[in-house]
Amino acid sequence: MRIVFMGTPAFAVPSLEALVAAHSEVVGVVTQPDRPKGRGQVTMPSPVKVSALSQGLPVIQPTHMKSPEFLRQLSEWRPDLIAVTAFGRILPKAILDLPPLGCVNVHGSLLPKYRGAAPIQWALIHGESETGLTTMFMDEGMDTGDMLLRQSVTIDPDETAAELGDRLAKVGGALLVETLNRLETQSVTAHPQDHTRATYAPSLKKEDGVIDWSRSSTDVTNRIRGLSPWPGSYTFYQQQRLIIWKCRVAGRDAPVRNNGHPPGTILAVGPKSFWVATCEGSVEILNVQPANKTRTSVERFLQGHALHVHETFGSQPSGCPSPSFPRTRESRRVNEQGSSA
Repeated sequence: MRIVFMGTPAFAVPSLEALVAAHSEVVGVVTQPDRPKGRGQVTMPSPVKVSALSQGLPVIQPTHMKSPEFLRQLSEWRPDLIAVTAFGRILPKAILDLPPLGCVNVHGSLLPKYRGAAPIQWALIHGESETGLTTMFMDEGMDTGDMLLRQSVTIDPDETAAELGDRLAKVGGALLVETLNRLETQSVTAHPQDHTRATYAPSLKKEDGVIDWSRSSTDVTNRIRGLSPWPGSYTFYQQQRLIIWKCRVAGRDAPVRNNGHPPGTILAVGPKSFWVATCEGSVEILNVQPANKTRTSVERFLQGHALHVHETFGSQPSGCPSPSFPRTRESRRVNEQGSSA
């Protein structure tokens, strides 16, 4: 089976490497163009491009998915099947119809739940205890194609989006190889999704990281987990932005209870953590990043920064209006990292 692989971020690399390790005939790789990254805006290749070139695979980086030159190059590879993991672009019908065996996508959720660009992040934000991966035939909809295989994965209570993504990426590579093997032996049947049960996981923006302390302690904690590493969850204290990387719901051993303090109030400061009020309790902050500094433990942070009990964190520097904080995003439809690639 001649396979073209399409993917871009680190999440897609295990899928490509699993195909090569399984001795699949990967005839070419398609990934996004090199982009400027970091503070210096240095142009960098995608992780998939780096992996593909290290394995001697030819790479195409189209700027436009309907470009005649790109479609010609893709056709010359004569793929029997196109495998897609987190490509980052919508595939037009001309590509979907090109391989005789179709286009197969690895999506980071148990479809039809969490269709969209950020299924891993939204599963954590919503406090799910289980998620998984689905392989499916791609169609012109957003993650609406017929499902092939699904594999569930338990979410660890303190797991971040980065940590869960790393685990799912490895599982996804193995699931992709199994799917293609079973397609080749005609031992798998595609099943349509129940579209009435679909939920959406739209892409995240930097402003989504603002912490709403008026939510429950569990909601605040889950959102911080889901937004790590990007865009990161942040608040403001004395005119300065402070990113919160790690926290936990305060337990019975917390040094002080929230006895009606406004959300965002600093309740107590200890040697290695501090406690902030929410709408019905508090969270214990363990790892932070001050403005223009590196990520650090609260213990080290407190060596150079003073926090004052009963002062408050806010969603903006003092004197600025608070931004709107969306309560739900399930109705939004955005470009997807899997089938819309």
